[in-house]
Amino acid sequence: MARPLLIASIAAIATTAAIGTAALGQVRHDSNAPIDFAAPHAELQDRSGRAILWGGVRLSQGNMTLTAARVTVTYTGQITDGSPSVSRFDAAGGVTVTRPDQTARAQYGVYDINKRTITMMGNVSLTQGSNRVSGGRLTLNLDTGRASMDGSGVGTTKAPDGSVIQSGGRVTGRFTVPKRD
Repeated sequence: MARPLLIASIAAIATTAAIGTAALGQVRHDSNAPIDFAAPHAELQDRSGRAILWGGVRLSQGNMTLTAARVTVTYTGQITDGSPSVSRFDAAGGVTVTRPDQTARAQYGVYDINKRTITMMGNVSLTQGSNRVSGGRLTLNLDTGRASMDGSGVGTTKAPDGSVIQSGGRVTGRFTVPKRD
């Protein structure tokens, strides 16, 4: 029993390391680039220092795009170039973050501008080509390109083909191997 657990732990660490450094390390994100948004509906709550976007929201910053059903934008009282300084985006409902050559999906996501991190929670999947990793929470550090996945809050989830893609608090995944002659 201890040996399978050890093998599973090593596989989870290898999965996180391989996806995190290889996939994210290839393209550095410019977290200082302006963030453009588009949404069918927006409500400004200036006294609360936030704006609510909903109805199919799209945020773009450099080579990264975030889409979700709803996004709450938190901003400070500081004015930079005539606009309030944004500090955080909280996204909910089919959150997808795409970067060159990879896609992450989850139920919720938080983009912390000051920390330059994106945290995604709830049935998270990260794919690059035919490689995939699934878990409960994914943290992307946009400065270092490091990704870490854990199984917190994960229940069993099945893929359309019936295979288990997430199971009880574990990080799961699949790597494809190049064919050899």
